[in-house]
Amino acid sequence: MYDLHTHSILSDGEMLPTELVRRMAVLGYTTVAITDHVDASNTTSVVATLLDVKESAHIFGVQLLCGVEITHVPPTLIAGLARQAKTAGADIVVVHGESPVEPVAPGTNTAACACRDVDVLAHPGLITHDDARLAAKTGVALELTSRGGHNRTNGHVALVARETSCQLVIDSDAHAPHDLLDERAKILVGRGAGLTDMEVTRILSLNIDQFLGF
Repeated sequence: MYDLHTHSILSDGEMLPTELVRRMAVLGYTTVAITDHVDASNTTSVVATLLDVKESAHIFGVQLLCGVEITHVPPTLIAGLARQAKTAGADIVVVHGESPVEPVAPGTNTAACACRDVDVLAHPGLITHDDARLAAKTGVALELTSRGGHNRTNGHVALVARETSCQLVIDSDAHAPHDLLDERAKILVGRGAGLTDMEVTRILSLNIDQFLGF
């Protein structure tokens, strides 16, 4: 299993990065991205700190993807910050999308979908078909999330992704131990968004290395 969107104490999560990895290893995860919230003030330092945890993750049998979630950054600055994160060694860049429950700046979804250094647009809210088509072209995946509030638009995201042939991923956006998903819970997120069993299986079987271009 994979989860491409989790948080540790490096931002607003409750767990040390290694504790988060260990708990996910016990649940059966083999690929985990820690994507703490960043802006221009902490992108490089967050990536550098997470890189130090890779050895511990490897010992626990987990491929740790050191990442960031670019959060509430002005849309015009997203591409530059995503490039900065990748240059600093980030394996994955997530952008905090236009969730219906936070005052994310309009245009954030478009900026993320247009950027080839962005890998996942998290909880993109009422994303437009134009933005989804742009994401399909640039290889940005749209997220279905179990996170309360953010998940209100999962059905819309799933429908738009289906109609635009955009890649979907299913993530927890975990901040605490009780947020972590077992396999059944991940399936329920997909099925609850209106996807078929076959579509959910395909999403959960995504080759992450291939998706990220490793």
